[in-house]
Amino acid sequence: MRIVADLHVHSKYARATSGENDIDGLARGAKIKGINVMATGDFTHPAYFNEIKTKLAPSEDGSGLYLSEGVRFILSSEISLIYGAGQNKQDTKHSTLRMHHLVLAPSLEVASQINDMLGKRGNLKSDGRPILGLNSPEFADILFGISKGIMIIPAHAWTPWFSVFGSMSGVNSIEEAFANHAKNIFAIETGLSSDPAMNWMISKLDKYSLVSNSDAHSLDNLGREANVFDLPEPSYMAIREALKTKKGFVKTYEFYPEEGKYHYDGHRDCKVRWSPWETKSHGGICTVCRKPVTVGVLNRVNELADRKLGTRPDGAVPFQYIVPLRTVISKTIGKGEKTGAVFREYDLLVRYFGSEFAVFEANEQSIRMAASPEIADSIMKVKSGDIRWLPGYDGVFGELILDNKGLKGTTDKKQMNLSDF
Repeated sequence: MRIVADLHVHSKYARATSGENDIDGLARGAKIKGINVMATGDFTHPAYFNEIKTKLAPSEDGSGLYLSEGVRFILSSEISLIYGAGQNKQDTKHSTLRMHHLVLAPSLEVASQINDMLGKRGNLKSDGRPILGLNSPEFADILFGISKGIMIIPAHAWTPWFSVFGSMSGVNSIEEAFANHAKNIFAIETGLSSDPAMNWMISKLDKYSLVSNSDAHSLDNLGREANVFDLPEPSYMAIREALKTKKGFVKTYEFYPEEGKYHYDGHRDCKVRWSPWETKSHGGICTVCRKPVTVGVLNRVNELADRKLGTRPDGAVPFQYIVPLRTVISKTIGKGEKTGAVFREYDLLVRYFGSEFAVFEANEQSIRMAASPEIADSIMKVKSGDIRWLPGYDGVFGELILDNKGLKGTTDKKQMNLSDF
């Protein structure tokens, strides 16, 4: 069975998240996007957990997935850990480590036990993504002590401020982060500002499955990244086994990493957007405010890389680039993504193909039958990689360029070569 899974989203109980992000809204949005297994998000929040228990029904006995409006849900939550580096003696340049971890639970009973245990260590009511003063090994010890079936996946692993490898917050390896529990970590989330090809440059990551999720705070952003599985049955343990072994893990849908808001280095307030080689030429100091720039994902990956871009490890899971369809339509017709004109074109394509993902899986002939020539051209450019970007930096998303004549500061996949830094 083919399954498209988005394993990381947030609920209306998380900061800066849409009020539509509840079970009903997520089910509705999943159908539009073409997602078969949808993350609940934020099961650690007491009020939301009560809604989850009320709204979701078991899909099959013992499957670990739950149903709402025909959509299967997997129990998920993101936890923010902030702690002193000395707590588990990592060799790091940071005195304080700040890591976000995605947690997937195999049942409501296990999720309830997680909430009970973590509730003793922090205020779970404060946010859908609670902040705890635990170090990563201690956190893992608590969770795996509840159930070996729990999955801990380092979230958006390269984001500068809150991630396992972040330039401003993290360490250099999973072993440094999780100590004796490193053996129980078998997947990492690449995040919006990196893609598998960038992660393949680091040989010590070969043993991990590279997962991609939306981390969505609104329904429009569901599935902007996702995972595709081919499984004999839809179940939590089948997904866990696919992530652990890579068998049945077909591919990931990926943002172009330049679209992510931490791909390049820079300062948002100063409007300084730098490639890693520009950062190096300035000694890492912003030319406007004379303070260190925020070092982005591309630079940080290059710092840890021991292989050139283009290396593909044996057994690596393939990936496919996509751009949110509303963005493609908006850029093509020159109207805002929230306008009626964009919505009408989007709705036409989703109705024709059945879902947004189905648009990107369709062949060129079908796309040209369903869309205007201009929109069809843009979709085919996205599928072929014939696009450019003003790369994202310091919290600013990258900008898609479909008509790239005369633009400076853009990048494309043919131009980017980390080995040239």
